[in-house]
Amino acid sequence: MFGRKVCLFFLSLFLISALVFAGGSRQSGSGASSSGKKTVTFWFYMENQLQQEVLKKAIEGFNSSQNDIVAVSRYVPFADFKRQLSIGVVSAELPDIVIIDGPDHASYAAMGIFADVTGKIDISQYYDGPMASCSLDNKVYGVPFGSNCLALYYNKDMLNAAGVSVPGTWDELRDVARKLTSNRVRGIAFSSVQNEEGTFNFMPWLWSTGTNSFQINNPQGIRALTFVGDLVRDGSMPREAINWTQGDVNNQFIAGNIAMMVNGPWQIPTIRKEAPNLNWDVALIPRDAKFASVLGGENWAIINNDNAAASIEFIKYMSSPAVVRSYISEFGYIAARKDVATTQFQANDVMMKFTDQLQYANPRGPHARWPEISDAISLAFNEVITQAATPAQAAAKAQGTIDRIVR
Repeated sequence: MFGRKVCLFFLSLFLISALVFAGGSRQSGSGASSSGKKTVTFWFYMENQLQQEVLKKAIEGFNSSQNDIVAVSRYVPFADFKRQLSIGVVSAELPDIVIIDGPDHASYAAMGIFADVTGKIDISQYYDGPMASCSLDNKVYGVPFGSNCLALYYNKDMLNAAGVSVPGTWDELRDVARKLTSNRVRGIAFSSVQNEEGTFNFMPWLWSTGTNSFQINNPQGIRALTFVGDLVRDGSMPREAINWTQGDVNNQFIAGNIAMMVNGPWQIPTIRKEAPNLNWDVALIPRDAKFASVLGGENWAIINNDNAAASIEFIKYMSSPAVVRSYISEFGYIAARKDVATTQFQANDVMMKFTDQLQYANPRGPHARWPEISDAISLAFNEVITQAATPAQAAAKAQGTIDRIVR
């Protein structure tokens, strides 16, 4: 399955490159609407219903703020997002704007898909880390949408009933997860799907051992794979997590089927809305050699087509301080703008804990071919979870793929 993914990636890359170097025009479905206004379309992959409602409200705000442009959105599932984007390039059917995962930004900018917006959008208020993911070769290809990281959620009532404390180390986590597990409840879960979403959830365990994004076939990487596999073998973590998105994990936490989960701050609005009486809190992800989390977040990117000028106007509106303030906290993200983030969480203790966790968060990669590296990593821990391979076997296989990419 992994080989097929790699082949498809390179096929897409070849076809994309052929279009770019042939000077092919990447057209979108946008243009003039029946009202005479310019239409811009954008794709997003957020599955959370509340997040979709927040985006819809922000889009409506843009559409009512002026009389020249109409913005229209389309939801594309995360698992299909990059494939649809690559297919769209080949078929000349692309949106005008995308909200894209930070690690993927450089790959598509390098292919020539994203428009160079250097000097066209004010970036002076953005933090360096998130802004770096939008840049390539000293040129700017978008602006950050918002930042986040992962932390440990826990059901306070379940921990109290079991007589256990919030774990701070891997050994404590494994012990606490066992004690929280019963016929009805599993101790812990995190999304382990075989794509970037799964890799995103595995990286804190890998980095906590002291290794880096490109070294998994070493004692530290094998230890991380072993630890995740042990949670499943203990019965503390459901093997079904290989099919669970982060939204699915959150639903299981809300339903009381899992006592702890690793997830992001974007789940907070849903928990508060769907389970207002749930007694929960957040803590740092338990450590091995050191605390670690993963820097997450999305970026706005504009497709390099004839509609770029109208798209820039949309991005300017959506990234303005007042508009960001109106949706970023409700969205469950940390603002990437300094002038918003500095006052965002003064009265929000839970989000302040995510801000604390953010200091231990690392970016994935960075590397222009991160999607292939990510595929190798997600396959490795999937094979360990399903016992298709031992941690040592999975690590060696993943390292072989990574070495062929980075060397």
